[in-house]
Amino acid sequence: MNPCHIRSDMSAAPARKTATAPRARRVPATMRAAVLGRFGGPRVLTLRVVPVPALDVSEVLIAVHTAGVGSWDADMREGWWPDSERPGFPLVLGTDGSGTIAAVGSRVRRFTPGERVYAYSFANPKGGFYAEYVAVAADKVGRPPAGLSLAEAGAIPTTGLTAIQGVDDVLQIKRGEAVVIHGAAGGVGSLALQFAKLRGARVLATASGRDGIAFVRRLGADAVADGRQDLASAALAFAPGGVDAVLALAGGKPLTRLLDGVRHGGRVAFPNGVEPVPRKRRGLSLQSYDATPGVGEFDHLGRAIATAQLEVPIAASYMLARAAQAHARLAKRHVLGKIVLRVRDR
Repeated sequence: MNPCHIRSDMSAAPARKTATAPRARRVPATMRAAVLGRFGGPRVLTLRVVPVPALDVSEVLIAVHTAGVGSWDADMREGWWPDSERPGFPLVLGTDGSGTIAAVGSRVRRFTPGERVYAYSFANPKGGFYAEYVAVAADKVGRPPAGLSLAEAGAIPTTGLTAIQGVDDVLQIKRGEAVVIHGAAGGVGSLALQFAKLRGARVLATASGRDGIAFVRRLGADAVADGRQDLASAALAFAPGGVDAVLALAGGKPLTRLLDGVRHGGRVAFPNGVEPVPRKRRGLSLQSYDATPGVGEFDHLGRAIATAQLEVPIAASYMLARAAQAHARLAKRHVLGKIVLRVRDR
């Protein structure tokens, strides 16, 4: 993820009719949103009517259809923030989602009202995607492939960019390599598994529970290991000389043991936020990374989605008014795929 400074800016003064005013279509002054009035547990998320965020000249206003729900949202709800200065309240969470363009800033040329889009904006300055409308910098917005529904598109921006950039940009996985996706049943892992297979890798997926093991096997894993077993032995049984690469989406002792099954010169990548961070080892390349949104990055993701005929597993879907229940489900862990909020059913 790519942290940026947050300010609580939910003013919605009508745009003046000047050369820089945003072009809009029937955008209301207020909207429904799942709002934080304070930090705390899931119950602090409540449905309120708040102002629609005003647009800057390089932003687009998205009428949100589906919003993703991730563990990072729960961290923020509890008070963690990427900057030392916490935001003010009321605060709308939500890092990613999908919808249609409702209005564009005067300098935006890539999009027009009515287009289907998906977007990723971590710690968005004007509030997140748990709302009927969100204002996002245009360069953090992409067009989902035609075969992807808006429900699927809303689940994938953060997890999809994290997965494809880990597989292609950081690990640079090649055909025929033996790769471990550690934590393959989660939102990122379930997509990374499919992207690694798209690149021609042999994939050992780790997951927990019978349902998790069956889930990753169905997604195409060549072999599966229960995350609670001796993962070094599983890796060496899968690739006797040691696996070539690991995308680690979970930390702790199982990951430490797994690294014993990586060959000398092998690569290990993990998104920032995986804790505890694995210790450096001689002979292994360990690299952390943040998912980066951008025009080229969304194009890259879109091509991979279309080529892989990607399955986007949605673990659970809740209406916007039930955002607190969605976070309560997230807290129970063992989520196979991604949890989403349905903001609009139409």
